[in-house]
Amino acid sequence: MPKADAPAFVAGMGAAVEAELAALIAHERAVWTADHADLGVPFDEIEGLVLGGGKRLRPAFCLLGAVAAGGGQTPDVVRAGAALELLHAMALFHDDVIDASVTRRGRETTHVRHARLHRAEGWAGEASRFGDGVAIIIGDLAYVYADRFMESMSAPVRDVWTKMRLEVNIGQYLDVVGSARRDYTVEAAERIALFKTAKYTIERPLHIGALIAQPAASPSLLDALSGYGVALGVAFQMRDDILGIFGEPEVTGKPAGDDLRESKPTALVALALSRADAAQRKILEQVGDPELDSVAIADIRQVIVETSALVDVEKRISELVDESLRALDVLNVNGDVREMFVSLGEVVAWRNV
Repeated sequence: MPKADAPAFVAGMGAAVEAELAALIAHERAVWTADHADLGVPFDEIEGLVLGGGKRLRPAFCLLGAVAAGGGQTPDVVRAGAALELLHAMALFHDDVIDASVTRRGRETTHVRHARLHRAEGWAGEASRFGDGVAIIIGDLAYVYADRFMESMSAPVRDVWTKMRLEVNIGQYLDVVGSARRDYTVEAAERIALFKTAKYTIERPLHIGALIAQPAASPSLLDALSGYGVALGVAFQMRDDILGIFGEPEVTGKPAGDDLRESKPTALVALALSRADAAQRKILEQVGDPELDSVAIADIRQVIVETSALVDVEKRISELVDESLRALDVLNVNGDVREMFVSLGEVVAWRNV
């Protein structure tokens, strides 16, 4: 397994994006709290999520797209990176409500925190509905600020931005429906990975960066970036699925087994079910039980290992990485730029958080 240390350019782009985000949050908090002190709360929540951790992969891929098109880390590329982080924050605020997650990046999720506040203050209404509502509204607010960063971009960039926003919501819908239906097939898992993750994590950020650097970027360049980004994006989601079941909470910042409690349609579960004997299938039928305890989760993990589903998903990740690297041959970039693509691809595929 390749070493997955983030290359230096990721930190440089990340620092610039964080400065952009910090300036936005500070300015908007000051504007809105001048009218009402309570309006600082949404900005505290956004700040806690977008500046409280994260790998800054989407901004890094945006920068890579710009570099591939002959550009670099310009102010517009940084602003697009900040927009991508806010769009991702929106998805996380909403995901945590949808999945009933209690922690995110090692801290209490927004909806849980505000439900607890509601109970402590003895406010009217139902505490969990209040917490969910607050988190959804704050996610929507992050969405609006993401859009504001993109308002001044060129028409080709805005067009890709719009496509990406549609795709991530379509992917989220497929994920919710797939979980409800227990749609455990590899095809369903890869379809969800394509829309929910691959496009908005890697492919579209690459396109946005390329079009900022070169508004008339050729279809062949964008197609080559897609060849790299889609394959790597599906690998990213498969790694996420592995971490969601086998990851250590103190490393991932999320409770172990949440994906199993939520019956997420993953290739791991699909492969295990397709190969399970009667006893193993009975264990796997517990997937989707919101009350799964640590013993049941350990049993399900064991079946996933025994059926070789884990080994085969790891193999599939390797195949997808190889496919993404073959697309670099079409890009016709120099050795240093190619190494940027390769090193960031390794981070995506072999990360442990």
